[in-house]
Amino acid sequence: MNASSPPRFPRVALDVPAPLADEISYGLFDLHATGVEIRDHTTWEQARVDGTVTLLASFSSDDEATQAIAHLAAEWNPRRDDVLGDAWRDSWKEHFQPFLLTPHIAIRPPWAPAEPRPGVHWLEMDPGRAFGTGLHPTTRLVAQSMDNLAPRLTDCTILDVGCGSGVLSLCALVLGAKHARAVDNDPDAVAVTLENALRNDLAHRITADTSDVATIESSYPFIVANIEARVLIPMAEPIVRRLAPAGIVVLSGILRTQVDEVIAAYGALRLRQTMAESDWVAIELESVR
Repeated sequence: MNASSPPRFPRVALDVPAPLADEISYGLFDLHATGVEIRDHTTWEQARVDGTVTLLASFSSDDEATQAIAHLAAEWNPRRDDVLGDAWRDSWKEHFQPFLLTPHIAIRPPWAPAEPRPGVHWLEMDPGRAFGTGLHPTTRLVAQSMDNLAPRLTDCTILDVGCGSGVLSLCALVLGAKHARAVDNDPDAVAVTLENALRNDLAHRITADTSDVATIESSYPFIVANIEARVLIPMAEPIVRRLAPAGIVVLSGILRTQVDEVIAAYGALRLRQTMAESDWVAIELESVR
């Protein structure tokens, strides 16, 4: 590439059944995608009669894109769909506008002003290199659960497992939690969480690191984990062990078809309720100790 050539960014396109789009998107991040876009009738592509949507996964290198294609099902027609130039990296921002996440929490990106609303806390969020603006149903469900349980958050320390951008930790803090312990196995997520805490003047009330939940020794009266069922299930024992007596756990990232399996894995806890939005479910559980 000569000095005048525009930069090229590796990208992989695949056509997947619409009901599986979110789950497959999570899998693409496991294959080292740096971002995933879903193109369907809500973007600029017409809805397809075969019920599929196109996922566009961005990668940092050609090798990672090639390796991802090798791991994807052939029936999804995975293929290279590289892009030239770098303006596309900011194009998603036009779709990220201020919005009300819960009755008491609103989210805005750094480039949009906050609109004063009585009784509403504004959080400025930039997902950066991490998952989580609050736009996804899995995040909304947990945030709404915490809003409903705000009296249980008052002056407590919350554990946020798989913190992503830190949005749930920050929600807990503005709802009354004293401190948040945020953990994620992705160092970029930890960095973005701390950056978002700083931009909201909450850095002094949050600790974020890459600790494995199994190595954490403290107990917590409130735990949230918005990951996905295949991670939540093997994580059940250490999460339950970290829950304080009479504590609350809110789990999300769970498809409707996975609810029973997740509840069974957390059988040591009492089911409070389930909450659903589209294909996604969050589960509220409580310690019986």
